[in-house]
Amino acid sequence: MAIEAKTRLPAFDPAQLEAIAKILGDTSDGLTGSELEHVLKQSKIPDVDPTNTKWKRLYNAFAEFQNINKMGNHVIMFIVHAMNPAKYISKPELFNLRRNRLNIALALAGYELKNDGKLRRSEKVNDLDSAIQRASKFKSSLAARNVHDDIFKFCTAEILTENYFHAVFEAMKSISSKIRTLSGLTTDGAQLVEGAFALGKTMSPMCAINKLSSETEMGEQRGFVSLLIGMYGTIRNPLGHNAKIEWNMSEQDALDMMTMISLVHRKLDSARRLANP
Repeated sequence: MAIEAKTRLPAFDPAQLEAIAKILGDTSDGLTGSELEHVLKQSKIPDVDPTNTKWKRLYNAFAEFQNINKMGNHVIMFIVHAMNPAKYISKPELFNLRRNRLNIALALAGYELKNDGKLRRSEKVNDLDSAIQRASKFKSSLAARNVHDDIFKFCTAEILTENYFHAVFEAMKSISSKIRTLSGLTTDGAQLVEGAFALGKTMSPMCAINKLSSETEMGEQRGFVSLLIGMYGTIRNPLGHNAKIEWNMSEQDALDMMTMISLVHRKLDSARRLANP
């Protein structure tokens, strides 16, 4: 539900104000001191403690104004001004980072910050887990794609915090774990894949994703091996060897990788260990 401009909104409680102030006044990812000053003026909130650290300066400005006026309207106004999408044209990832963090705090107050930078009323949640899950756009997108449940077992925390780099890295580990369980092997990467699924000239593989009763099915098995080795080479190995800062993974790339990992899981679900490889 949209927030009417003339509606008197309830004041935020101190814990909610502190969370919002810490997000927008964060040392690394928050507003600069000059930005904070400008947005306070835009929002008609007196800057009562300008020499304090950024988040405490912001918290004290919010708290002082609310104590006098007994409403949350100007805090909402501050968030809307600070999160105007036009300010983030050259840095959309910063917009998404701040928005996702704010939405965790705002869910506890019954609000949601949308992609257009506007706040809407939402059903208030009462616990942190519910707030995090609601705020995670990445998790919602994965659920819409019906990705395999086993992925969430390995990287729920990374998904909920929208840590794309580590979410994909942990999801790749879920494939290795399932292949080891199926095959009994203890190796990793290409060695594990070839040991479990590679078709030899004189012997059958340890495991099969189909009946291997025709050239088409054997071709599918060979393609599956190539796919997995390619995924280890292009996804898992670079993630394991490079620092996060060296791989600027986008949400779209992460979603596509997770979808591919999900496909592999479904193939492995129907795979079987051969009795006499």
